[in-house]
Amino acid sequence: MKRKVTVALVLVLVLTVLAIVIGGCGVSEQKGNESKSTEPATSPASSPQSTSPQVGPDGNPIKTLADFPDGQDGAKVEAVIKTDKGDIVLRFFPDSAPVTVASFLHLARTGFFNGTTFHRVVPGFVIQGGDPKSKDPKATDVGTGGPGYNLPAEFNNRPHVTGTLSMARGGDPNSGGSQFFICLADQPSLNGQYTVFGQVVSGMDVVNQVTQGTVMQEVTIRPISG
Repeated sequence: MKRKVTVALVLVLVLTVLAIVIGGCGVSEQKGNESKSTEPATSPASSPQSTSPQVGPDGNPIKTLADFPDGQDGAKVEAVIKTDKGDIVLRFFPDSAPVTVASFLHLARTGFFNGTTFHRVVPGFVIQGGDPKSKDPKATDVGTGGPGYNLPAEFNNRPHVTGTLSMARGGDPNSGGSQFFICLADQPSLNGQYTVFGQVVSGMDVVNQVTQGTVMQEVTIRPISG
């Protein structure tokens, strides 16, 4: 009789231990599943990239099209760069580089380019301008200035041909600002590396006469006639 009681007690103890072990595994697995199921939902919300504005290599913001409400009519207007050698007329490609075009129009309409120079001239290659530092004849760092913001790279399929208007930049693709260049001849090596955003439609003879230091007396925006 005592032996039967002892066996029964042992069976009860074994069953109790098994119940505790099985129950513990269930809780552990449930917690693990909860952790896995909530991670994908919370990760995007906690990512700083989803809430913080993008910045360029110099720490300045990278602009979007919405930042230039006064520059979104690029398909309907043209720019006139007035120099002492004559006028250069530019038309734009907002379908290929909407933010870059809008920024150029905004800067032109606010008088940003007036008084700047073509500070870089490489015969057979490009003329480059748009640096606000070039307004100061005593400046020793011309070629490093900008508008205080960056533009996103808008590389496209348009080729760099004679008269192409393209955005200058530093080593980072998203480092464009106000400096631009005009091609003096076809430059296929630049294709896909810089943002093409316009073309000279009149005044290529003036472009070819530009020398280092030629002043952009005024850059105006006008409707395309005809």
